[in-house]
Amino acid sequence: MENQKGHVIVLTYPAQGHINPLLQFAKRLASKGLKATLATTHYTVKSIHETSVGVEPISDGYDESGFKQAPSVQAYLDSFKTVGSRTLSELILKFSASGSPVNCIVYDSLLPWAIDVAKKFNIYGAVFLTNSASVCSMYLHIIHGHLAFPVKQETEPLLMPGLPPLALSELPSFLSQPAPHSPYLALILEKFSSLEENDWVFCNSFEELESELVKEMLGLWPLVMIGPMLPSSYLDQEIEGDTDYGANLWKPTTDQCMKWLEKKPPESVIYISFGSMSDIAAKQVEEIAWGLKASNQNFLWVVKEPKTKLPDEFLSSIGETGLVVTWCNQLEVLAHQAVGCFITHCGWNSTLEGLSLGVPMVAMPQWSDQPTNAKFVEELWGIGVKVKKNEEGIVSREELEMCIREVMVGEISGQIKKNSLKWREAAKKAVSIGGTSDDNINEFILKLLSG
Repeated sequence: MENQKGHVIVLTYPAQGHINPLLQFAKRLASKGLKATLATTHYTVKSIHETSVGVEPISDGYDESGFKQAPSVQAYLDSFKTVGSRTLSELILKFSASGSPVNCIVYDSLLPWAIDVAKKFNIYGAVFLTNSASVCSMYLHIIHGHLAFPVKQETEPLLMPGLPPLALSELPSFLSQPAPHSPYLALILEKFSSLEENDWVFCNSFEELESELVKEMLGLWPLVMIGPMLPSSYLDQEIEGDTDYGANLWKPTTDQCMKWLEKKPPESVIYISFGSMSDIAAKQVEEIAWGLKASNQNFLWVVKEPKTKLPDEFLSSIGETGLVVTWCNQLEVLAHQAVGCFITHCGWNSTLEGLSLGVPMVAMPQWSDQPTNAKFVEELWGIGVKVKKNEEGIVSREELEMCIREVMVGEISGQIKKNSLKWREAAKKAVSIGGTSDDNINEFILKLLSG
């Protein structure tokens, strides 16, 4: 039974790693009786195949092919702000006229202009942070002047409330190497300088996972933990039929993967994926290939363009031991009993998925928030090991083979597995009835409905 007093537009940045958690949040809200509408760009709207929420297009100014069409990152973000503000406003007016008025916009933290649209219509505005609370707290420390920026090498180790000591290389690359990321960094800092303008600040994490930080930052920011945002069937099983995110920007090869996994013994397969945004250097891809071969373990590897990226002799030598695919349903693979290790770039979604499904990890961070997530995977949560790069910045085949062995059969593999199962249960508990994240979502809905 839809509650007509509550209609939330959930506005996502049009990348797979952003659509997934925001669409999942929209589905959570819909399952609790609100009307929820996902707003995404014309270019990505056709990739959404979810029926429990409404899906509406807005424009970023590049309707044919989205981001790829823009001359630069800055040009894309500027266009999205201008055209997106106008078309989001038009969407709100359309709903008002159709008797289903919107009373809240939940928006992706990369689209900070959405709060101005909410204010214009005098409706609630809530930002959705797609990183960990720990990473987000660093941006806040910069805004408040508690962390000097740019961060200098001589300030190592960096000490911040609720966080372990961090080396410069363990910070998000937006902070350790700000130059290449400046348009995005400017957006992030803009968002954190005006957090208090939001009625809610949602974070895709859960209180138990970052308890030290939650305790230290209490009262310093209006953070509400509502994660992990995974399809319900993998966690609390409260939403019937909720078996995947409901969006695919790439065509997955799920049947092939599942058939192959069915033939493998429990916990014998290494799953390797570096997410939707990573572009790994050819030399590094080659080292990964031969590291996997040397490990003598079964492996399932997601590589966007295997024919051009992988050595021919590697592809012809793997036989039934390995399967290389261009894209797959990551949750289905991680949840399969045959998978015993996840080699990951440690993007926040992948980290949460591996953790929520209890799969030990080999952390191989590339950029963005990944170096920090990787440190936490190894040192704070004890659910994996982090690879070390050589002087060329490459992870050698020998290093990768050693890390695989450590996680699969090494001395600490038992403890890693134990920790992984502990965190899996904690994630499940957080989103289940009476859990901290579920309670937080219910409070939000109550406030929304009381007007």
